[in-house]
Amino acid sequence: MEQIIYILLRGIAIGILISAPMGPIGMFVIQRTLSKGRWPAFFSGVGASLSDLVYCLLAGLGLSFVTDFIEAHQVLLQVIGGAVLAAFGIYLFRKNPTRSLKPAVSGSNNFWRDTVTGFALTFSNPLILFFIIGLFARFNFILPEYKPFHFVLAYTSILVGALIWWYVVTLFVNAVRSRFNVRSLWMVNRIIGGVLFCMAACGIVLAIKEYMQG
Repeated sequence: MEQIIYILLRGIAIGILISAPMGPIGMFVIQRTLSKGRWPAFFSGVGASLSDLVYCLLAGLGLSFVTDFIEAHQVLLQVIGGAVLAAFGIYLFRKNPTRSLKPAVSGSNNFWRDTVTGFALTFSNPLILFFIIGLFARFNFILPEYKPFHFVLAYTSILVGALIWWYVVTLFVNAVRSRFNVRSLWMVNRIIGGVLFCMAACGIVLAIKEYMQG
């Protein structure tokens, strides 16, 4: 029982820590909460959590060829990830929020599409794998003596931790959503879109610079 609690607490903590940094997906979820509502944003977070879970599985299984591939193609992956992020930034910057704050029509939300969007945005940054490996080592999380049940519990608890984070974030942002009008949402779109594009541009420039120096 003590080992189960050990796995649960650390798994939930790792799931939260992976999701908590306010990077591109965090800003995207905030924007989507304001523009489309809480549940579309939450399912975008679900997609991000599933992407993180895939990387956690790769880290936990110790697939060295995956980490070797990422290290060998780090520049290319950073450029591709930057291009995806830049596309999201441009989309948000140009998005017209005229209808965003109107009540959603029943059945108009496509939660599968929201999930896929969140997954794609998060999965475009495979370098997070090294952050996850660091967390696993820091928490001494995956142990050789684990049985299949323990592995299932470990990865499930990571997913639960990530979902808890996105549930809380969307709950909070949705609570202050009524303070935003169309004009303020337009500004939010432009600010977040501009920040995402700048982050993408910096990542691409740094990747190319590292390649030139190497």
